[in-house]
Amino acid sequence: MKFKRVRNMLLATALTCSMMAVPVFAAPANTSSLESQKKAAQNEVNSLQSQLSELMSKMTDLQNQLITKGEEITKAEKQLKEAEEKEQQQYEDMKLRIKYMYEEGDGSAVERILSSGSIAEMLNQAEYAQKVHSYDRQMLDEYVETVTEVKELKESLEEDMNKLEDMQTEYEAQQTELNTTIESKSAEVANLDAQIQEAARKAAEEQAAREKAAQEAAKKAEAQQQENNNTPSGNNGGGAAETPAPAPNTPDTPDTPEAPPAPEEPSGGGSSSGNVSAAQTIVSAAWSQIGVPYVWGGTTPYVGLDCSGLTQWCHAQAGIYIGRVDSQQLAGGMQVSDPQPGDIAWTPGHVAIYIGNGQMIEAQQPGTTICVSSVRASAFVRYW
Repeated sequence: MKFKRVRNMLLATALTCSMMAVPVFAAPANTSSLESQKKAAQNEVNSLQSQLSELMSKMTDLQNQLITKGEEITKAEKQLKEAEEKEQQQYEDMKLRIKYMYEEGDGSAVERILSSGSIAEMLNQAEYAQKVHSYDRQMLDEYVETVTEVKELKESLEEDMNKLEDMQTEYEAQQTELNTTIESKSAEVANLDAQIQEAARKAAEEQAAREKAAQEAAKKAEAQQQENNNTPSGNNGGGAAETPAPAPNTPDTPDTPEAPPAPEEPSGGGSSSGNVSAAQTIVSAAWSQIGVPYVWGGTTPYVGLDCSGLTQWCHAQAGIYIGRVDSQQLAGGMQVSDPQPGDIAWTPGHVAIYIGNGQMIEAQQPGTTICVSSVRASAFVRYW
C-alpha cells in the first residue's frame, strides 16, 4: 500500500511538471518575421508618402505658374485688342485726311499746290501734305508694330502655357501611380498587422489553455495525495505511522502576454451640420456662374474663372475666404465622408462645388464654360 501511494504521487507530480515544461509561445519566430515584414512595408509607405508630398508641392508651384501665365495671357489679349482697335482707327483717320487733302473743293491737292500765289506758298502746301503723310505713315507703322509684338507675346505665353499643362499632366500621372502604390503597400501593412494580431491572440489562447491544464493537473495531484493520506496503512507488526509525502509545489503561473493594441482609427472624415445658410449661399453663387467661360488664372465672376477661382469666389460670397489653388483648399478645410451641397469636390489638380444628388458645378478646362457635371471626387472638403 505504501508503495502504491508513492507511485501515484510521483505520477501526478511528473504529469504536472510535463505540462509546465511546454514553451509559453508556440510560434515566436513567426511573429518576429511578420513584424520585420511589416516594418519593411511601412518604411516603403513612408518613403512613398515623402515622394508624394514633394510631388504635391511641385504641383502647387506649377498651378501658381499656370494661374500667373493665364493672367498674363488675359492681359496680352486685352492689349492686343486695344492695339488692333487703335490700328484700325489710325487707318480710318488717315483715309479721311487723304480724302480731305486730295478731294476737297473743286481741285485736287496737286492743283492747289500748283495754283499757289507764290513759290513760298506752294512749298508750304507741299510740305504740309508731306508732313501729314509722314505722320500717318509713322503712326500706322507704330500701331502695326505694336500689334505684331503683342501677337508674338501672346503666342509665346500660350506656348509656355502648353508646356506647363503638359508638365501638369505628367505630374498628375506620377501622383496617380504613387497613390496606387501607397494604397497597395498600406493594404499590405494592414494585412501583416492583422496577422500579427491573430498570432498574438492564438499565443495568448494557447498559453491560457496550458495554464488551465497545469492547474487541473496540480489539483488532481493534490486530490490524489489527499486520498492517499486518508487511506489507513496496514499494521505490519505495530510499525510506526507513515509520514505523508509532501505535496508537490505548484509552479507560479506565468503572466499571460498581452496582445498588441489594435491600430487607432484615423481621425477626421466626420460629418458636421455646419452653417446651412452659408452652404446655400455657396451653391447659389455657383449656379450664378453657369455659362461663364473657363479662363486660366481667371478670378473675375461673370467674365472668366478657372476651377479654383470659382470655388474661391463662391465661398467669398458667404464670407468664407479660402486658398487660391486646389491643394490649399484641400488642406485648409475639414474633409468629410458625407458630402453636402456647398462642399468642395476635390480631385488632384481640380476642384468644384458639390450641389447634391451626385452632381457638382465646375469650371472644367480651357475652351469650355462653367457647367453642371456628375460628381468626380477623391475627397470632399467643408468650410461652412
